[in-house]
Amino acid sequence: MKPRVIGLTLALLLVISLPAIAQKVTVDYDKAASFTNFKTYAWKEGTPAKNPLMQTRITEAIDKELAAKGFKKVDAEQNPDLVVLYHAAVDVETQINTVNMGGYYGWYGPYGGVGGGGSSTTYVDKIPVGTLRVDIGDIKNKKLLWQGKAVSNLSDKPEKVEKTINKSAEKMFKNFPPDLKKK
Repeated sequence: MKPRVIGLTLALLLVISLPAIAQKVTVDYDKAASFTNFKTYAWKEGTPAKNPLMQTRITEAIDKELAAKGFKKVDAEQNPDLVVLYHAAVDVETQINTVNMGGYYGWYGPYGGVGGGGSSTTYVDKIPVGTLRVDIGDIKNKKLLWQGKAVSNLSDKPEKVEKTINKSAEKMFKNFPPDLKKK
């Protein structure tokens, strides 16, 4: 019976931890806008990450995705078609997990059921949650055209955070620019 309890406990911990590693990415855009004539973009400052190294990783990830879509980064003085800015924030989420250990229940003999006690332990975790929002606007018309948002738990290891940033940018820009011909 002991291996079964251990197996169930491990399965429970895995199920509890799944939401903690999930990443949520959403995009929205102006459905009436035509993205076909936009070729260049420039950066404008939004709300940068507090860590300058993360700032660089965020802009590099977005630059990589835009370059893959055929957009060229230029200086703001070169009359770009689009302006790109991002907003980064980190919040702390409290997660409470209770794990029940031990205990046994069953039917023994002709006199009814027998149950045994167990113990439970509650853990309180403070989980850093990062939010990255990317705004892309039409400079000439001073209008927001596209917005992507990613929310994910953050690791304390910089290389894992970098991987999360890259995945977030990849997911955000997967269908960018929006193909409006499918209307």
